[in-house]
Amino acid sequence: MTRLVDPHVRYQAGYLAASDEFVRTGEQRDGDGDLAQPAERGYAGYTFTREGLADPTEFARFVAQRVGARDEDAPRRSNWTACHFFWVVDDDDEYVGSLALRHELTEWLLSEGGHIGYSIRPSARRRGHARDALRLALPVAREELGLEQVLLTCKEGNEGSRRAIEANGGVYEDSRNGTRRYWVPTG
Repeated sequence: MTRLVDPHVRYQAGYLAASDEFVRTGEQRDGDGDLAQPAERGYAGYTFTREGLADPTEFARFVAQRVGARDEDAPRRSNWTACHFFWVVDDDDEYVGSLALRHELTEWLLSEGGHIGYSIRPSARRRGHARDALRLALPVAREELGLEQVLLTCKEGNEGSRRAIEANGGVYEDSRNGTRRYWVPTG
């Protein structure tokens, strides 16, 4: 059974293995935030690297940043919003992906990013994890953020994501810049 969990240091090995999979496939990792947000470029002021995250102390700092991102007062780039980061785990409590539930829509999120972004590691796809993770995030959006519907997007041609969104009640609105936009009820 797929579960959403708060980021935690016990998932370090799985998180790093998934990171390596995304690098090997050359895919973007949606729903996982940025690893580098240097202060000199107007960001929150942290930089994480794959090599650095192999160190347990650095990984713990990374986890604390991800958990703290839901705090409205947490440092972030001026045009970014607070965000609940969740990690997606499988029946064996192994890390299989990430999901970001953004508290509000910025102009870019309204056009292309949406309230929820997610990614499932390549080796764990086609098992319903994206569909189930999205299903589990919808009540959080309603109960904790008061959102009656959320915007989700996926690239044209991303059939797995399209199916996950539609399986959760997504209603197609339009496409912009090669991105399909759906509104999904949260209750």
